[in-house]
Amino acid sequence: MSMAVVGMVAGMALGFAGYFGGFGAFLLVAALGAIGFVAGRFADGDLEPGDFFRVRDRGERDRRR
Repeated sequence: MSMAVVGMVAGMALGFAGYFGGFGAFLLVAALGAIGFVAGRFADGDLEPGDFFRVRDRGERDRRR
């Protein structure tokens, strides 16, 4: 399934939620969709937990100056 089709389905789901359930339902569907997207990326192996919780060293600043 192409990303265009996935985006279209997600947009339609948000549209139906907004129309029939109001703005609160729209926000709930959008938040759950984002959580599902991140969970899917974890399942595919595209993300790792360290990507969100990586601690930056103090000496690791931009040295291009």
